[in-house]
Amino acid sequence: MRKKIKTALIFTGILMLIAAAALCVFNIIQDRRAYEKSQSVLTELKRYIPEPTEEIPTETAENPADDLFLQYEQVKEEEAVAINVDGIDYIGYISLPSLGLELPVINDWSYDALELSPCRFSGNAAKNDLIIAAHNYNSHFGRIADLGSGDDILFTDTNGNIYRYKVEDIKVLDGSDSEGMFSGEAKEWDITLFTCTLSGRSRVAVRGSRYDK
Repeated sequence: MRKKIKTALIFTGILMLIAAAALCVFNIIQDRRAYEKSQSVLTELKRYIPEPTEEIPTETAENPADDLFLQYEQVKEEEAVAINVDGIDYIGYISLPSLGLELPVINDWSYDALELSPCRFSGNAAKNDLIIAAHNYNSHFGRIADLGSGDDILFTDTNGNIYRYKVEDIKVLDGSDSEGMFSGEAKEWDITLFTCTLSGRSRVAVRGSRYDK
């Protein structure tokens, strides 16, 4: 009897190892497909985006914030219109130089869309409240926990405006903490990137503050 139980346990263990290996291979294949698709879209998307420019000028000694005419001298920042590529609307692309990543960002998030590319979860760059979600593929946001304080996050919208951010906060949040996506412990953030951990029970949230070059 004991021999049968031991044999059954060994067989079960082997099946679990095979299943784990199969899942690992499947994830690698999915990761590769997602990367190839996102890079193909990125190439096409860049064809429609004007030559990138820096953001709207901020206040200077000559243009103080309380200047009553400042609003007429500056171009108002507005949310860029999405560009359709292969039937999907994109709002621009995000660059994480320290990770060597550059990825298109889909306008509206869904689980199917996340299989292809990072998605806007809410907000927009012009209002300084952009939240972007992505799968934890290595070719998407799987490595954002490796970002360091002060690392650059760049978002280029479909008008060619470049929004620059510095990483200031990285947190692991409970998977059920939906409110945690929208704010940190001390402040609202100009941009948030998030993805699930490998277990799927938690989320990694990277926050950044906008700055001008």
